[in-house]
Amino acid sequence: MTAGDASIDALLAYLAASPSPYHASANAAARLDAAGFRRVERADEWRDLPESAYLVRGGALVAWRRAAATAAHAPWRVVGAHTDSPNLRVKPNPDTGALGWRQIAVEVYGGALINSWLDRDLGLSGRVVLADASVVLVKVDRAIARVPQLAIHLDRDVNERGLVLDKQAHLTPVWGLGSPVAGQFATWIAGLAGVAAADVRTWDLMFHDLTPPTLLGVDRELIASARLDNLCSSWCAIEALVAAPPTTDHVSVACLFDHEEVGSDSTTGAGGPLLEQVVDRLVAGASGGDTDARHRAMAGSICVSADMAHSVHPNYGERHEPGHRPLPNGGPVLKINANQRYATDAETAAHFIGCCERAGVPHQVFVSRNNMPCGSTIGPITATRLGIATVDVGIAQLSMHSARELCGAADPTMLVRALTAFYG
Repeated sequence: MTAGDASIDALLAYLAASPSPYHASANAAARLDAAGFRRVERADEWRDLPESAYLVRGGALVAWRRAAATAAHAPWRVVGAHTDSPNLRVKPNPDTGALGWRQIAVEVYGGALINSWLDRDLGLSGRVVLADASVVLVKVDRAIARVPQLAIHLDRDVNERGLVLDKQAHLTPVWGLGSPVAGQFATWIAGLAGVAAADVRTWDLMFHDLTPPTLLGVDRELIASARLDNLCSSWCAIEALVAAPPTTDHVSVACLFDHEEVGSDSTTGAGGPLLEQVVDRLVAGASGGDTDARHRAMAGSICVSADMAHSVHPNYGERHEPGHRPLPNGGPVLKINANQRYATDAETAAHFIGCCERAGVPHQVFVSRNNMPCGSTIGPITATRLGIATVDVGIAQLSMHSARELCGAADPTMLVRALTAFYG
């Protein structure tokens, strides 16, 4: 795998251009626009919709292909992913500081590996909401802040006892010298947005590592980047939907949710009504689309919950289940948990294995150790809300939830191929 491969270059570009969920959904929308999809709005009347369409709500996006001749009760093929990643988010009153340093108050979002945010040059991104309720996306790709670690001379035994960080006391980034001035950050943000400071009402802003995505390794067979979890899966879902052949057998859907890293319970998370409302409206808009048709459609539907998976770690082999040790570039990973932290069961696993076989790609299996509980995904949530069969899959990676993650360079295109077969 080398730079210049179109698919890898496109993925790296998407990762670099999407430091916030709002940029991730906007960039996915731009990809769909280029492929002939049409944007629709939630508040519009959904009549005479095109076969390929999508909607955006904040950091979330739902896109679909539905041929006009598709029956109201036709099943759905859904790929779900998420656009958010753990990071440091700017508080509403951010101007702070101490001892001659100007700082920005932040809140830790999600289950971040907080030590990975130390001593990194940080940019800023997100959205600013103005007095007229309009939204401006902001993306600052220059070093404006840094969370400095305490020098080893002042913490002599840190390497022996391990680094201990207090999220409130030790993670406040510095962005200058002097005394903090109330309103200074808001004025600076207003300038970036091209508006007067008085026009800025509030924001959803977050810091991001400025190191660009890159191919890594002597054979350039790995990808090092921020936000692989889960922009890599989001990119795969959109690419597969774009590549999916038209069909009247089922409705093909890609859902990029927000707020997975904090539980998914939001208007744009998998626990919210976004996907369910799309199901209701598309079924109702089809000929014969009644409640019975909706239930028939869901009875035959299946969802692939695409999130990143744990690769076996060469330095911590004891943390992995001996019989289930995925490796990068070994193909998509089936994620299984008997306690329903993942929604995979034997039937849905068999279905996805069949997709991999049709696509000509290998697959792997991940199961956690009994004494090491695993995380969860949107899979169980979507299965619960819609009652549809679900399989959890992903791409093997290291450094999950770090500011900088690592995966195989061949895996994203293999997952795209498997998902395209799933849609086929």
